[in-house]
Amino acid sequence: MELIGEKLIPAPISATWEALNDAEVLKSCIAGCESLDHVQADMLAAQVALKIGPVKARFKGTLTLSDMNPPHSYVVSFEGQGGIAGFGKGSADVSLTEQGDQTLLRYSARAQVGGRLAQVGSRLIDAAAAKITEDFLCRLRSPVAAGQRRSGGESARRPRQSRSACHIAPGQCRRAEGQHSFLAGGRDAVAARIGCSGGG
Repeated sequence: MELIGEKLIPAPISATWEALNDAEVLKSCIAGCESLDHVQADMLAAQVALKIGPVKARFKGTLTLSDMNPPHSYVVSFEGQGGIAGFGKGSADVSLTEQGDQTLLRYSARAQVGGRLAQVGSRLIDAAAAKITEDFLCRLRSPVAAGQRRSGGESARRPRQSRSACHIAPGQCRRAEGQHSFLAGGRDAVAARIGCSGGG
């Protein structure tokens, strides 16, 4: 399975890079992520609740960041085990390009699943992975933008956003009930940071 795409993030490249290296932000952006903690400087332990079709399980695994080129690119590798549900592993190349006061995020992800997950069928898995990734990027935009408002001194003058609000055009931040992934890649650390939240 392979996913390739891009998303414009409404924040400078430095703020976007910081968010992509913040465990709390990443946890809030990965639907179904129950825990995400650093075990090494470049490795995080994750627990994610996943449901695709008839397969539902809690996966435990790791995220590893490598080939770091701040603030322009890195590689995220992941692997996890879900018991009888099977396993998932893969990697994603992530790059950031400055576009004025915004940042274009590009990604190219590859993933492999085994066990019962592999029996669900590639079409369903591919569709779920694409939806999960879109949800992740939708969620990422909100805390990054919120951080920019705080740094600009605007947060004190603005009412706190509802945790269920989404600063994305309608239809771009839809969630599939129970469809979760390590990757997202395929989007509650602090309420003020998250404009589009909702755990798994």
